[in-house]
Amino acid sequence: MQPTCGSRLRYQLAAESITPFIGVYDVFSARVAARHFDALFVSGFGFAASHYGLPDLGYIAWSDMLAFVERLRAVLPDHHLLVDIDDGYGDPAVAAHVVKRLEDAGASGVVLEDQARPRRCGHLDGKQLLPLDVYLAKLERVLAVREDMYVIARTDATEPDEILRRARAFSGAGADAVLADGLRSLSDLRALSRGVACPITFNQIAGGKSPPTSLTELQGLGVSLVIYSTPCLFAAQEAIEQAMGELRTSDGRLPAASPRRVGVPQCTRLLRESHDRQRSVPASLI
Repeated sequence: MQPTCGSRLRYQLAAESITPFIGVYDVFSARVAARHFDALFVSGFGFAASHYGLPDLGYIAWSDMLAFVERLRAVLPDHHLLVDIDDGYGDPAVAAHVVKRLEDAGASGVVLEDQARPRRCGHLDGKQLLPLDVYLAKLERVLAVREDMYVIARTDATEPDEILRRARAFSGAGADAVLADGLRSLSDLRALSRGVACPITFNQIAGGKSPPTSLTELQGLGVSLVIYSTPCLFAAQEAIEQAMGELRTSDGRLPAASPRRVGVPQCTRLLRESHDRQRSVPASLI
């Protein structure tokens, strides 16, 4: 019997002291990132930007995210896919349905937050929290329907005492790991890792509320999983801005081909790798 996506992720997390998950925003960015890392994060921030052209303010429909994960799994059959599902897109029944569908589609794990609607990126101001018992009912429903998918329970609380109270409750409910998003201080992260029995996740995002920190430092602080939400999205924005500026100032002349610049051969080579993987995948998933 083939190991499931969830069990494969659990095996890797148990074997490694710390694991980075690289945020991707579309299938192409995932294909590039997959050349360098075997654990990918399906970023809600990135997906809202790429699929809708909107900020991370709760616009994502769960059916769109599910279709995205299906496409990712079709071209990346062996990579770990950790999916940001925001608040589960609704009440406990909806969240459980989404998690079950994602697990069937090949997601390795999910991150479920405790925000109330209207929700927003964890590194923006103005977040509102669900009452703890309301969130726990949603988390427990999700945990009950998953088979072996890895479930990270996220809190957007900002006060250290409330962060610890919620994280302990998440761990007690059976979450595989906990994440306190938007932490401003590494001392708060250290307190969290010392105060909670289950693995700790840390989210890094350029320009966000949390200080940039190395994997070595985070491992010393007791972190087991590190999410990099938006490196591909922000790199793409910077590169496109630069390319458009060069095109405008060069009288419309494209730069000469060189091994250091991406052109038809380099891009086609990457896409052929995806094509070869899709040959044995049902057309409905491509």
